[in-house]
Amino acid sequence: MRKNLYLILIGGMILLPLVLLYLPSNFFDTGESMCLSVVLLGKTCPGCGLTRATQHLLHLDWMGAAKFNKLVFIVVPILIYFYIKQLLVYWQKWKEPSNEGK
Repeated sequence: MRKNLYLILIGGMILLPLVLLYLPSNFFDTGESMCLSVVLLGKTCPGCGLTRATQHLLHLDWMGAAKFNKLVFIVVPILIYFYIKQLLVYWQKWKEPSNEGK
């Protein structure tokens, strides 16, 4: 049962970036802000625009990414590192022999 959970997690982690690549780079550009700082205080925070910037960066739109939030060039590589690290953890747990039924 646990092996199935890891397989689902691995599949989801592989599918998510593919879905984001399938969406157009400007998919998140319009609409109201979901940032709590903007909604509650009416002020932007250092993370404002990071989702839109990340989407543009995934489509290699460097200028579009920089327009929304320049921190994307620091944050996204760090997130990719931890994303791959966690994916490898799930992969190792999925590959290890099962103790179920013993």
